[in-house]
Amino acid sequence: MSPLPTGPTGLGTSAARVAVRAAARGAARKAAGATPRTSGERGTGVPPLYCPPAVRDDPALGREVNGRLVEWADEVGIYAGRLDRVRAADFGRLMMLAHPDTDDPDRLLAAGKCALAEWATDDYYCDDETVGSRPELLGSQLGLAYAAVDPAHLPARYVPAWERDLRDDPVRVALRSGLQHLARYAEPSQIARLRHEVSVLFVGYGQEGSWRSQGHMPSVHEYLAHRQINSFLPCIALTDVVGGYALPAAEYADPRVRRAVTQAATAATLVNDLYSMTKEHDSSGVEFNLPLVIAQEERCSPREAIERSARIHDELVRAYEVEAAALALTGSPQLRRFLAGVWAWLGGNREWHAGSPRYNGA
Repeated sequence: MSPLPTGPTGLGTSAARVAVRAAARGAARKAAGATPRTSGERGTGVPPLYCPPAVRDDPALGREVNGRLVEWADEVGIYAGRLDRVRAADFGRLMMLAHPDTDDPDRLLAAGKCALAEWATDDYYCDDETVGSRPELLGSQLGLAYAAVDPAHLPARYVPAWERDLRDDPVRVALRSGLQHLARYAEPSQIARLRHEVSVLFVGYGQEGSWRSQGHMPSVHEYLAHRQINSFLPCIALTDVVGGYALPAAEYADPRVRRAVTQAATAATLVNDLYSMTKEHDSSGVEFNLPLVIAQEERCSPREAIERSARIHDELVRAYEVEAAALALTGSPQLRRFLAGVWAWLGGNREWHAGSPRYNGA
């Protein structure tokens, strides 16, 4: 067996490094060098993953964003009585790690609000019966939630009733509040992009809900296709908003860019699968993750399923690395910066999962 590589190699690597240097200012020079095969230590059982390191780690900034995010969660009413868990999960640290091209806590907070509202949608409607999740209501709840993201424009006589319904549901309040904050920084095309990605995410929530209610175990290829739509893509899509620039809509929609970015989003979400295994195993509901699906279909041991999942993650990250480098050679300066930002997002995401009590049993 050949030794494991210690960092990115092959076609386009130099171009990728140039793009990272240009995009994330001086701090990105740390990530522009060798990107070692980093590991999931700290007793998680996650094997080494091919992933860039986090570009920066500013604990003070992370704490600032996290404190503001917990205050906001209290204001809108999500996770009432559980805010200690929200604080401990440290979503503010995720925003700080994943978006290294800004030091502005309010921009990071705007992205954090959107992310936490999306997490709350999953918890309240899909996963957690203790906060009201009911499979038979999932489609109805997601439809109403989307109307908070893309405002419903009703005849005047029905507006007061709709507003009452919206205010009575903390998830809808959080979704609307998060978009309103983001609109301070985002262009209309960027808001429209996020709405599209959230609508796709909600389709993914509905798909998983149907699996759960029917006791269906998806095939590996079905699950991987699902993980492209039920992924961190709505968070990644805000890379340019947080960075203070705008990727042209035509470039974001380019099929080559779409392929690269969705591969990165799937890889980031498989990190979540790997780190959340223990958390989901301890829950009472039916959960899905790639190792579980692989073990079921390929009749292998749980450990082998984990190793195979890690290899799939690595394949996707390498594919993104090569394809993003090629796109950076011909794309706009904004596209080069965006692709480098996605690369930085991958590193920050893995670093957060490795340390967050949400996935490490604290």
